[in-house]
Amino acid sequence: MRRAMAEAEVGDDVHGEDPTVARLQEVVAARLGFEAALWVPTGVMANEIAIRILTRPGQEVLAEERSHVVQFELAGMAVLSGVMPRVVRTEDGHITADDIRAARRPASYMRSDLGLVVLENTHNFAGGTVADTGLMRGAIAAAHDAGVPVHVDGARLWNASVVLGVPLASLVAGADSAMVTLSKGLCAPAGSVLVSSRAHIDEARRVRKQLGGGMRQVGILAAAGLVGVETMIDRLAEDHVNAALLAEALAGCPGVRVRPARTNIVVAELAERAAPDVAADLSARGILVSVMDTRTLRLVTHHDVNGDACAHAAAVLLEVLA
Repeated sequence: MRRAMAEAEVGDDVHGEDPTVARLQEVVAARLGFEAALWVPTGVMANEIAIRILTRPGQEVLAEERSHVVQFELAGMAVLSGVMPRVVRTEDGHITADDIRAARRPASYMRSDLGLVVLENTHNFAGGTVADTGLMRGAIAAAHDAGVPVHVDGARLWNASVVLGVPLASLVAGADSAMVTLSKGLCAPAGSVLVSSRAHIDEARRVRKQLGGGMRQVGILAAAGLVGVETMIDRLAEDHVNAALLAEALAGCPGVRVRPARTNIVVAELAERAAPDVAADLSARGILVSVMDTRTLRLVTHHDVNGDACAHAAAVLLEVLA
């Protein structure tokens, strides 16, 4: 990946002249089944650009209560687009067609209208849960029946595709926009890609510039993304196996609630101990985990932690939480 970055052919991407960025955008757009794509520095920027171009100020965005756009983007939709979330809580993080139909309300000048539905697949905070093609298509169709566009936060859509054994495009078919991230399981140092219609991507390019995301010879980063897309997707199954190992270990600990891992994320809810204290104990033993709130820990497997490392981490978890 670093060799590809060093040898990348580059140009000025602000003027659309970087050939490596152009190739990456074409490859990702084709894989997801969209007309056009835009490289952006981060997944947050990709999501916020999508919200900006698909809504108008004063509208609401329907999203799952624990979704990334609600929990981890610093109220970006309100600050940048003048819209607010309307949240729905689900068991596994995935909004269904029934949820969308239930969210519809009679038009009234006294309240804001629903302007966008955001679906997250896989769902981060719910524990890397997967929405299959039937659920995704049903939700997208229900939103469109209500006259509402859909954006798919597919930061880890690659993982969903691998575990389901289906093409990426089948998981976003019919959506108005989607994004995928290159800097997680695919190992690139930076970057996400927003896909949509050509007209929407033209508008997205302007918003990216306004948000400070217009960069010059960014082909050095796009080259890493290409390596990820072309060589790193199939190996995601290894991450899934390792996450299942960690989830199994946690399930055997007293006072811990964890769902079986389907992809590369394990979320553990602690009934008896504070999550920051457990994280500190684990860190002292060389195991790093994320603290999501006072009672919740998140563990994520990736290319740089192999099966032996995860087996060691599982043993330490049992020791600390026993």
